[in-house]
Amino acid sequence: MTQHDAVMPFTDEYYMQQALAEARRAADENEVPVGAIVVCNNRIIARAHNQTERLNDPTAHAEMLAITAATDALGAKYLTDCVLYVTVEPCVMCAGAIAWAQVGALVYGADDEKRGYRRYAPDALNTATEVRRGMLENACAELMRDFFRKKR
Repeated sequence: MTQHDAVMPFTDEYYMQQALAEARRAADENEVPVGAIVVCNNRIIARAHNQTERLNDPTAHAEMLAITAATDALGAKYLTDCVLYVTVEPCVMCAGAIAWAQVGALVYGADDEKRGYRRYAPDALNTATEVRRGMLENACAELMRDFFRKKR
């Protein structure tokens, strides 16, 4: 990689690459490969990946774990000045948590046509939460496809 190929920090692409690294950790642990990070003031304050198998907990989604870690890091229950980056469109449960935490912005990679919040609860997020879809969408979707292809 040359200097010109490097992704500069403080961009959506850079942060989504960090979320993808978390998703790869999940895949390495035989978890559904979803990764999430929370950024506040251009600083990553939380990282997480799915841990439903490890924790034997159906609520241990990357977003839920990242939100919990971020509120702990800030010592506050609201994340209004934060951006949540997640590799796959959040489910309804995670969208509810994003709303309750009042996350300032949500950036996600691949759509989830089967379980995504937009299909079942398109109004679940706060109207103040900015949503940006499709960041590194192909890389995020490919990671999911590869994981499930190997499962079959």
